Amino acid sequence: MTSLRSNGRPEPEVIASFLDGHSYSKGKIEEVFRTLRLDKPYPKPGKAAPSQFKLEDIELITQEFEVTRPQAEKILGEAGGDVVEALKQLMGLRQQ
Repeated sequence: MTSLRSNGRPEPEVIASFLDGHSYSKGKIEEVFRTLRLDKPYPKPGKAAPSQFKLEDIELITQEFEVTRPQAEKILGEAGGDVVEALKQLMGLRQQ
């Protein structure tokens, strides 16, 4: 049960009481959090630049060899856009 103050209002829910006598109420912390973070719109992530290579080729390399999209595009660029040559290069079958 919540204890009442002398003015008739209930005591706020205290999250933590410290040895120096300070305490923080849940309502005040939530209010500060809302004003700092929740009222601001989140930034939208930017779209990736269009690539000169086929999306299927890039996805194949990124999923099968667990490399990032920029790495896959670089490998495809070195292979002249040929996915077979890029795969050979990744597997170490291509002679350099």
